[in-house]
Parts: sequence; structure tokens; C-alpha cells
Amino acid sequence: MSERARGWRWVSTSLRVALALPLAVAMIAPFIYMVATGLPRAGSALQTAVGHFGVNSAIVSLTVVAGQVLTSATAAYAFARLRFAGRDHVFLAYLAVLTVPVILLVIPRFLIVDSLGWTDGYAGMISTELVSITGIFFLRQCFRAMPRDLEDAARLEGAGEWTIFRRVVMPQAGPALATMAVLGFAEQWRSFLWPLVAVRSSDMQVVEVGIAGLRGARELSGPDPMAGALVAVLPLLILCIVGPKFFVRGIQVAAGITPRE
Repeated sequence: MSERARGWRWVSTSLRVALALPLAVAMIAPFIYMVATGLPRAGSALQTAVGHFGVNSAIVSLTVVAGQVLTSATAAYAFARLRFAGRDHVFLAYLAVLTVPVILLVIPRFLIVDSLGWTDGYAGMISTELVSITGIFFLRQCFRAMPRDLEDAARLEGAGEWTIFRRVVMPQAGPALATMAVLGFAEQWRSFLWPLVAVRSSDMQVVEVGIAGLRGARELSGPDPMAGALVAVLPLLILCIVGPKFFVRGIQVAAGITPRE
């Protein structure tokens, strides 16, 4: 490479860095400010209502994730491996639900939950989230990409579909299940609209709704809003650190690629 080309390359790189650096600073500065102002008060924030909101969010998120993994795995296995009349049509009907805006389903869901007496409690927040159409689609693609050799061998040994599902398919789908769990937990933890509608009591509010309510009532002031925001975002930060490995392995399994150890 000539000296002239090297010079132009250095200038080009310098310009890109000069343009990207202010954008990077603008994006990371609010996060640094939140950590710097909120971290000293995070411990005390956990002792207040913010900590109680976090417990509610953890209960709801973990329960919903467990339910979604179970329902999505069983439904996906049926759509991927079992043969029954109208299987593909039913699956397309499931996918069609994704085209319906979530806001249109809020009132019908609330009326159903209210008629069952489940509002203002964990049951109302959890029951409507136990089935994930996206999770069913993702795991179906994962199961379809798996080789059938082990399943056929298990059938020759007399294993039934439930045994094959539990002991053959599910262990192979571990990375995909972990990916779904990570994404599902992140989605539920930052859920706002449905918990806002389904819960009236402040004791049952999740962290996103609870902190917004406290700020609206001016019960959080000074560095306390940042401490509450830090508590709310901390689980998501942990997922950002530990989640990429599971996410990549899950995508590889769903695509039929053997993950590298």
C-alpha cells in the first residue's frame, strides 16, 4: 500500500472516529449518570417500595417464563413432529394472531380476567401471558431442524411420544430454550401496559409501573429516581452480560447448526 493510500485511510478512519465518538458519548452518558447518582442509593431504594415492586416483577416474570417455555415447547413439538388433521392451518392461525395489535386485545383480556375475579393480583398479570406465539414459532423451527435419528431409535425401543419429547428432544433443545427464557424474562420485566391495566393496588404493582407511579406522586426526588431506575434495569444488564452466549447457541440450534463448545 502506497504512502498516499495509507494517508487517505488514516484520514478516513479519523473522520469516522470523530463522528462516532460524540454519538457514543451521547448514548452512554445518561447511563453513566444513572449509575453514578443511583448506585449510592440503590441499597436504600431496595428497602422501600421499589424493592417490593422488584419482588413482584421477579415473581411475575419467572412464573410467566416457566409457563411460556412449557406451553411453547409442547405446542412446538406437536406442530413440528406430530401428524394431525389441520396441523398447518392451526399453526397459520397462531401466526395470524401476531398481526393483531396488542392494544386491541387489552380490553377483551381485562374483561375476561375481571369476570374471573383475577384482577389486582398475580393471577391476572400472569394468566394472560403464559402462551407465547413467538416462542412456539421459534421452538417449532428448532425442532424441525433437529435430526430424527435419535427419535426413530427411541421409537424402535418402544418409547412413546411423551418420553421422546422429555428425554430426547428437550435435552437437544436446551440452548434454544435458554434463549427463549432470556428473551421472555427481559420482555416481562419491562412490561408496563398490561400490569398497569390489570392491577389497581399499589402493593401488587411491578417495578416499571410502580416507579412511574411514585414519580408521578412525587414520592421519588433527588437521586432516588435514578436509584429506582438502576434497580429496575439491573436484571436486564445482567441478561445483557450472560445472555448473548445462550442467544447465539439458541439461534444456531434453531438453524440446524451444531454449536461449538
